[in-house]
Amino acid sequence: MQRGLFITFEGADGCGKTTQIKLLDEYLRSCGKSTLLTREPGAKGLGVKLREILLNYDGEVSPNCESFLFLADRAQHVDCIIKPAINEGKIVLCDRHTDSTVAYQGYGRGIDINRIKILNEIAVNGLTPDLTLIFDIDIETSLSRVGQEKDRMESAGVDFFNRVRNGYLEIAKQEPDRVKIINASDTIENIHNKVLELIKKL
Repeated sequence: MQRGLFITFEGADGCGKTTQIKLLDEYLRSCGKSTLLTREPGAKGLGVKLREILLNYDGEVSPNCESFLFLADRAQHVDCIIKPAINEGKIVLCDRHTDSTVAYQGYGRGIDINRIKILNEIAVNGLTPDLTLIFDIDIETSLSRVGQEKDRMESAGVDFFNRVRNGYLEIAKQEPDRVKIINASDTIENIHNKVLELIKKL
């Protein structure tokens, strides 16, 4: 059986990636492709419990603890959901993955980037996305799209999200073959067409 593909969608909260990942899933299914649409944190099972802690716990959470919770969710996700689907020949579309931890906990929270990369490598056990799409948008627009009811991560503030955005841009600069930047301030249709253009190259 032919190996599937692993495509990840990244960007700050409110960038529109969730809309685009659903549009791509619909397009691929209409073309007869077998897909798996998933997310981090909290795909299903144990991940749902970890997502609840990460996004809604109302007490203090240290940056290191936060990182390890994301990594625990990722290890479970990769071993139990993503790898089996890829081995079945499916195209896996994942809303957030390793680059989120680098951008948010590394650049955003200030944890050593190299340490996070090493821990990410342990969590994914050799798995690397075939393509990563980063939806870039200015932070003011991003936060306005999130709305008034923000979870724990979305409430971190403008300075934090500017660091996250710059982190994503740095990731794209370091890995231009895997990571592609998409202007998320364009129309939904134009962004979708750009996504399709990049996907078809695979």
